[in-house]
Amino acid sequence: MATWMSTLFRKKSHLSGRESQSLRRCLNALDLTFLGIGAVIGAGIFVLTGIAAATRAGPAIVISFILSGLTCSFAAMSYAELASSVGGCGSAYSYAYVGLGEFPAWIIGWDLILEYALSVSAVAVGWSEYFDSILKSMGMQVSPLLQNGPLEGGIVNLPAMAIIFIISILLAIGVKSSARFNTFIVFIKLAVIILFVIVASMNMDPKNWHPFFPFGWTGVAGGAALIFFAYIGFDAVSTAAEEVINPQRTLPIGIIASLLVCTLIYIIVAGLLTGMVPYSTLNVSSPISDVLLRFGYRFVAGTVSVGAIAGLTTVILVMYYGLTRVFLAMSRDRLLPDFFASVHPRTQTPVRIILSSGLVMGCISGFIPIKDLAELVNIGTLTAFIVVCLGVMILRRTHPHMYRSFKTPISPLIPILGVAFCLYLTLSLPQETWVRFFVWLLLGCIIYFSYSRKRSKLHF
Repeated sequence: MATWMSTLFRKKSHLSGRESQSLRRCLNALDLTFLGIGAVIGAGIFVLTGIAAATRAGPAIVISFILSGLTCSFAAMSYAELASSVGGCGSAYSYAYVGLGEFPAWIIGWDLILEYALSVSAVAVGWSEYFDSILKSMGMQVSPLLQNGPLEGGIVNLPAMAIIFIISILLAIGVKSSARFNTFIVFIKLAVIILFVIVASMNMDPKNWHPFFPFGWTGVAGGAALIFFAYIGFDAVSTAAEEVINPQRTLPIGIIASLLVCTLIYIIVAGLLTGMVPYSTLNVSSPISDVLLRFGYRFVAGTVSVGAIAGLTTVILVMYYGLTRVFLAMSRDRLLPDFFASVHPRTQTPVRIILSSGLVMGCISGFIPIKDLAELVNIGTLTAFIVVCLGVMILRRTHPHMYRSFKTPISPLIPILGVAFCLYLTLSLPQETWVRFFVWLLLGCIIYFSYSRKRSKLHF
């Protein structure tokens, strides 16, 4: 076992450092923290908060956010430990490769591709909704036929496809340029959120918080399982390991800091939103703007819509970025075609992966509704978190002396809690989501045993 693990470590080290395929180290702790905030603060606040409150949890959506945030905190500490010791641009895929072996790594890599691809597609659909709101406030409108997919009475969601195309060009140019753009946009959406908090705090009515648990604890758990989508993104920070300056120190800071900031923001906004109006009226695609319009704050509502556009743009950017890095790591290991492992010599970015995945995600966002996408993303992410927590426990036993600049506190309790909480939330997801997920995993198994296993670097 020890010999096999040592061989695996050497192979991953070799693959991560291929001279002609290396990525540029240019990101610092602040860049990573803002990447995390850029990914996390978006669809959760601007789209899903109202839907989850109206249909799942009521005012207790605040508790749902705490439950989801607690689940993520356990996984975040496990991510931080593995990122600081194992590293690699493949995030949980790389950790599973080292800790569990090739087939589990393939499964989690296949799972991460699903998570990131559908995250980008789902958020692009939400982006399209807010874009249409801004156009309407200016007296213009996109034809409903070009604003909705076939399942919603239209032909194609053209704005959703357009934003993915724009982000693909930005990512192809270079990661440092993308990080600067992300930081600028994060400042804009944080300013918009602060503006909402100020206005909302002056229009609170505590009566709207009664009953606080209209759907009981089952509703709180169901709400947490749905709005877990809001937290997806902090794990994408770990995919930047190969482009980070001093990753052993920087990655844990970026992962944990971004999660703490975002959890606090979510709790405050959810409490204020459900305190302004009855929770049952929040089942709309743009809840914050809708509530502000009801109170007559047209300018603030318009400003929030602009902030939402900015926020959702950075979510697409970071999740898209995470997808390309996981795809790159799997291609380097030849579990996916090594044609995609090429890095452009001038931009030092995986242009082939960026453009091909952008084409696929653009088609998904153009034809599938956001709710179906969000729930499938959640189960994929929770599965990835479970693997990461298990990886910490396994490597503590198999490689106790491996260098770790960050160690998960109270181990193995924290990783165990991470596994338990993630399993609990997956059981709160609808049955059809499980069916779709198992179909995706079955497809992955077929590809692995018919193609990937025969071509893998580990077997040559």
